[in-house]
Amino acid sequence: MARAILDVLAKANLGCPIPETLVLDRPKNRDHGDYASSIALALAKPSGKSPREIAEIIAAGLSAHKDIEKVDIAGPGFINITVAKAAQGAVIVQALTQGDKYGVGTVMDGVAINLEFISANPTGPLHLGHTRWAAVGDALGRVLTAAGARVTREFYINDRGVQMDKFGASIRAAALGLPTPEDGYHGEYIQDLAQQIVASHPDLTSLPEEEGNAAFRDVGYALQLKQQQDVLDAFGTHFDIWFSEKSLYENDFFKHTQEKLVAKGHVFIHEGATWLRTTDFGDDKDRVMLKSDGSFAYFASDSAYYISKRERGFDICIYMLGADHHGYMGRLKALAACAGDDPNYNVEILIGQLVKIMENGEEVKLSKRAGTIITLEELVEKVGVDAARYTLIRYPVDTPMVMDVDLLRSRTNENPVYYVQYAHARICAVLRNAADLGVKSGLDSVHPELLVHERERELIGALGEYPRVVASAAELREPHRVARYVEELAGVYHRFYADCRVLPMGDETPSELHSARATLCKATAQVIANGLGLLGVSAPEKM
Repeated sequence: MARAILDVLAKANLGCPIPETLVLDRPKNRDHGDYASSIALALAKPSGKSPREIAEIIAAGLSAHKDIEKVDIAGPGFINITVAKAAQGAVIVQALTQGDKYGVGTVMDGVAINLEFISANPTGPLHLGHTRWAAVGDALGRVLTAAGARVTREFYINDRGVQMDKFGASIRAAALGLPTPEDGYHGEYIQDLAQQIVASHPDLTSLPEEEGNAAFRDVGYALQLKQQQDVLDAFGTHFDIWFSEKSLYENDFFKHTQEKLVAKGHVFIHEGATWLRTTDFGDDKDRVMLKSDGSFAYFASDSAYYISKRERGFDICIYMLGADHHGYMGRLKALAACAGDDPNYNVEILIGQLVKIMENGEEVKLSKRAGTIITLEELVEKVGVDAARYTLIRYPVDTPMVMDVDLLRSRTNENPVYYVQYAHARICAVLRNAADLGVKSGLDSVHPELLVHERERELIGALGEYPRVVASAAELREPHRVARYVEELAGVYHRFYADCRVLPMGDETPSELHSARATLCKATAQVIANGLGLLGVSAPEKM
């Protein structure tokens, strides 16, 4: 419908710019039609025409459209559109024919995206901050893929620097029964790593301190990284690339990065240090890449990593960073500009806010295993993968959120993930009963001409919205839109089920209306399953 309106406006030569996209509203009172738009009011001033005049142009242009039953103009120029019955049936047919591909589009067709959504030290378990990105980043990757993008999911391993040395020294101290070094790592997992390493490499305990620290560091690194990978796999989050920070300095790649930035004219030497003049592109200060003693500043890794991504063929580099990384937005945008790229296209930075866990009315702060904040693994143990993922995804990432463990364990409509999953399970139960009663469902039983009840029209309209929701979630980088959509769809279904009897009663003979409604149920189940699939959440058939 939106495309049809835009096509009419494009042909009307109104003398003003026409928007590239148009979002239609769903009238609360369905007697006003299936869709509504106020575009005529928005274009009145720039076109020099009255809203009513523009609305009449749109109505006339849509009058012959095969999918539109009628167009009404209300008030000063609001447009109300009623969709033809055959077009409503087409939505059901589409959902059933396309199956799990329904909602897949081409709005980002062919765009190569590097999606980096966890950056962590391999020195301990993944904590709650990583957990939010593990869910949201994975869902965003699924949504972008559904919109046609070629997405590579990347985990950035911070495996270089003094923290790795402290990690090794901490494990060695635990293995030898020595006090944990100052600023070292604590927690049960350090003891566990020490025991594993001693069991498999007993000779390491006899090495001199410096050599022993390095040996425990390297073996501990491999074990801890494997633990992170296993936990993420169990959480349903999978990465295409595990990128090592150390690799940025192998084969003179940083030297190549520096030469590339020098050639662009933004590198300078000051007091013996090598700087990138990022203030040329809005950064609050210039950034040191090489210190005066020849050692690498942290920004050296940022620079080389960005150049690596672009040289690996990615059009858009999306960085999903924690709440304490706001300062990175300016420097990464400026870095892209220094490299000759478009910072408004080639780089995107999403900042995720903090998550608070509540249980028994109190905030849960400490992890038994890590000795710090709660870990991803512990959260999953408390509420399960589906509840954790769904809840973390359903809120905009730029807002802090609270997870109520007690609510997420409950089997009530107040628990959002239960509410949606129950709707899917309920439909599956209805379809099983329908089959037992001889009610047919499927492509031969659509019968759109019979689906005239307000609740039926409302449900069909909601199913038709799904492709647009997926496209907008991808374009805006907001997978929470899919979560909120399936919640709304579940609510629409429950209202439909309450007002429109699907199954025959008593000795009633199954009719075409029963079949049409059962088929509508089947299409709804497919769309709910598709939406949950984009969130990495299961769609159970029984609960």
